[in-house]
Amino acid sequence: MKTSVSKITLLIIILCTGLFSFAQDFQGKAYYMSKTTVDLDQWGGREMTPERRKEIEARMKNFLEKEYILTFNKTESIYKEDEKLEAPGSGRGFGGFGSSFTGGPKYKNVKTQEVVQDQEFFGKQFLIKDELKGLEWKMGTETKQIGQYTCFKATAIKIVDKFDWRSMRRRGRGPKGDDKKKEGDKMVKDSTKVAEDPMSEIEVPKTIEVVAWYTPQIPINQGPDDYWGLPGLILEVNADRTTILCTKIVMNPDEKEDIEQPKKGEEVTQAKYNEIITKKMKEMREMYGGRRGRDGRRGGGRRN
Repeated sequence: MKTSVSKITLLIIILCTGLFSFAQDFQGKAYYMSKTTVDLDQWGGREMTPERRKEIEARMKNFLEKEYILTFNKTESIYKEDEKLEAPGSGRGFGGFGSSFTGGPKYKNVKTQEVVQDQEFFGKQFLIKDELKGLEWKMGTETKQIGQYTCFKATAIKIVDKFDWRSMRRRGRGPKGDDKKKEGDKMVKDSTKVAEDPMSEIEVPKTIEVVAWYTPQIPINQGPDDYWGLPGLILEVNADRTTILCTKIVMNPDEKEDIEQPKKGEEVTQAKYNEIITKKMKEMREMYGGRRGRDGRRGGGRRN
């Protein structure tokens, strides 16, 4: 009990120190590394040759490991990828496909409770504008040091968007040992289901646990990506298979930049954008399935 009281007292002291030493008009930049792990075996990795697996892992690394910059003031922030020049043939986003699921700059305003996301989907620009939704954080007393900052732990349960690629998994295909007829019947049913719903081969957990580490030494309720709402800048997030870690902070940089909402693109809500993705993926699946059917028939004719 004494330990908990001591840690809470320390939190109050740090909060007060940070608040009194904080400039009224300020801007800061926090640099983050984001890494998502994927089980390649779920996606056919066991059947790959070692060479092919190595090649795929190298391409995935470029897609799954990224660096971001969060530029913030007391009420606003913009979170965007720190893009670097890539080598030819590096396969960014698997030939551009991945960019349809990874967003552009994300603007958050904690005063107006607004979030605006720049998003490209197969060559078309969208502006996802919605209410800034918060998490119900449970504050802990556990601390750890991240760089020169003392951080406190907080946890929350987050509802996962069904198109959040970071939590996507491949659905199980049923128990092994089924006889061939049952297996064949199941494949027919599965193919029909996929044609109706392109996401039927993929599953996303409804909720995930989020562990965040924030520092009251920078007393703003901002953080990377979707995360905010704690009494201090969030320096680390662990959410499902993704870790976001702050590597550097620059307070009041010499060259300040305007924190502005993205402005280009068709304005939609997140729900409307998900509808657009679902419709487009269904169209693509039907086109692909139809082409396969025609090719199969032509192939059969040639064999006769």
